[in-house]
Amino acid sequence: MRNDRDTLRGTSGRPVLDVLIVGAGPVGLTAAAELRRHGTTVRIVDRLPARLPFAKAVGIQPRTLEIWDRMGFVRAALEAAVPLRGQLVYVDGVERPRLELTLPDDVPYRFAALPQYETERILEEFLARFGTRIERGTELVGFEQDEDGVTARLARAVEGGPPAEEEVRCRYLVGCDGAHSAVRKGLGLGFEGGAFPEEFMLGDVEVDWDLPPGYGVRSTHRGAAGHPDEALVGIPLPGRGRYRMSMTVPPELTAARRAELTAADGTGATVEAVADEVTHGLDSGGHTPSLSDIQAVLDRLSPRPVTASALRWSSVFRISHRLVDRYGVGRVFVAGDAAHIHPPTGAQGMNTGIQDAYNLAWKLSLAAAGSAGPDLLASYDAERRPVGAEVVGRTVRHAKEGVQADPEAPATLLLREAQLLVGYRDSPVVAAPDPADDGAGPRPGDRAPDCTGLTEPLASYPLRLYDVLRDRGHVLLLYGAAESDGLAELAERAAELSGGAVRACAVLPGGPGAAGDGRGGPAMPVYRDADGQFARQYAAGTPTAFLVRPDGYLGARLRPPAAASLEAYLRGVFRI
Repeated sequence: MRNDRDTLRGTSGRPVLDVLIVGAGPVGLTAAAELRRHGTTVRIVDRLPARLPFAKAVGIQPRTLEIWDRMGFVRAALEAAVPLRGQLVYVDGVERPRLELTLPDDVPYRFAALPQYETERILEEFLARFGTRIERGTELVGFEQDEDGVTARLARAVEGGPPAEEEVRCRYLVGCDGAHSAVRKGLGLGFEGGAFPEEFMLGDVEVDWDLPPGYGVRSTHRGAAGHPDEALVGIPLPGRGRYRMSMTVPPELTAARRAELTAADGTGATVEAVADEVTHGLDSGGHTPSLSDIQAVLDRLSPRPVTASALRWSSVFRISHRLVDRYGVGRVFVAGDAAHIHPPTGAQGMNTGIQDAYNLAWKLSLAAAGSAGPDLLASYDAERRPVGAEVVGRTVRHAKEGVQADPEAPATLLLREAQLLVGYRDSPVVAAPDPADDGAGPRPGDRAPDCTGLTEPLASYPLRLYDVLRDRGHVLLLYGAAESDGLAELAERAAELSGGAVRACAVLPGGPGAAGDGRGGPAMPVYRDADGQFARQYAAGTPTAFLVRPDGYLGARLRPPAAASLEAYLRGVFRI
């Protein structure tokens, strides 16, 4: 395995590092880990000296768990997280119908809660398996790019002295550095949007109420006009009676904070005038909410008499909603909060950023190796910016009107909140649908769904499709009546055109003992669709080829699985 630091010396201005990642939150760590998993050299830097001990983003969506499954470390997350079963809703102390977070049986994972610092720990430990560690106390202070690469300037904090500056030459630069992104500003990207006037406060506490475990709590109070004027939201965390509470900052606390911030500035200017142009996230200045501040809101809004204790941390935060006009320029890209910020409604932010990084990483890996098709990197913006726009719009709408005001059917809304409906059918690097397609089963650009009931000769238990896909890149799933359906020839052609990047697996109908139960040779494992679940889930009644991308989306569905159609698709992804 290549060691990243061994690649940092090169000749005459040529890039000597594949990718430099700025920001070591969940998004940057996902990008780094996925790039290293594909064999790409990486450095990841973060200006903070240590991981922050704050439970900021806590909701883990089922789609994120699917991503971590494909990457190969989901077990660590499952063991650290707690389930989110639903939400208890109260208005003026009266219980309303609760929201149950139920999903179809074919979805392998459920909703979960995990403090952000634990998510970062798990990702950091996984990244360390590849010999890559976060370079902390290191800040990006500038960069320039040219046709061949990017020259980045870093400043590393040195105890007792001035920062040590370093110039790094890399092929690509990725900004995962949050709402106040230096990479986004360096690119001059537009970041249009607005801000909510309200301030909110967060607190990580333990409570002694008798509400059912695993359920979030939302309690609102309506003012004289009948509109909510105060709200409390509690999300369960690992630990006995532990919740991440968020609530509207009471007027008296807001006034105190404004007075403190104005006095600290010394100019008499308002808080808004001295704040960064993007007022989003935790606020380290001014009055930090105390346990008594949080208890006072609980006394007013909790559906049960309750006492809060063991305050681990608290903060005030502001919410903005903004979206970049482009997700990248040339060899420099942005992801996560550097590209989109919005209300935390539905725990969409971190999970959307993780999908940004997952989408970009496999494309950058091919590009860094010189194997990417001409439009592959441009597809990052084409695929992910529409997703960012949809998430910003939906979370703003839900924050203002409530999830219950959404016009979608409840089952569809849950699938969307779980991020299972994200798709790329309009992508320039996704195969066009077959004109004769009857619409059944997933189409090119859709998430590749899971199924179970796959068997193979050496396993005495059924496998899931995601077991087959785990820790692999591009996978060509070949469904046919027998191994003689030309599947082996198509597998060889896919490997040849992709330089060995596409791995093929055959899925044949029938159970154990059916004809053709061989291993399929070293180039193509063979699995049996013993219960017919794959055929039903993928609408594969006749020989069909499914190309599953490294990010778990269908790049192509070919029926019949003709070599010419496969080659046409692969030419859009790979440099052939």
